[in-house]
Amino acid sequence: MKNIKILAALLLSTSSSAIFAEDITGTWKNIDDKTGSSKAILEIRQESNGTYTAQVVKVTPRPGYTPKEICVKCPAPYTNKPILGMDILKGLKHIEGPNYANGKIIDPLSGHIYSMKAKLSANGKRLTLRGYVGVSALGRSQTWIRND
Repeated sequence: MKNIKILAALLLSTSSSAIFAEDITGTWKNIDDKTGSSKAILEIRQESNGTYTAQVVKVTPRPGYTPKEICVKCPAPYTNKPILGMDILKGLKHIEGPNYANGKIIDPLSGHIYSMKAKLSANGKRLTLRGYVGVSALGRSQTWIRND
């Protein structure tokens, strides 16, 4: 009987941590893959259709760089919109385990929109995003660090 209780407790703790590890909602620090410094704080929310959206909630100043306030080079409906408050990631779907796919992400500095996929680390503290045009192998990865 004691072994059954231990096994049940172990299974419950394993499954609850797996559920937490798959939850990407919350605030994240966007880390620049070239400089290693934070570019922004973003909030990921789950939409009613089950997809995920990320909004810029704070633009982080970096040494030697003055953050842009307006998305000048962005296509409609983003053209000349404030970057602060902008939904930069849309349509991301949970696929299986720590994997997400089928999202679109805009780089508000260049105005380019990329297809994207993401993978959550086992401890749920890092989200690795892969933005690409056409084939994922030709894309670029970026890491977001959980900020909550």
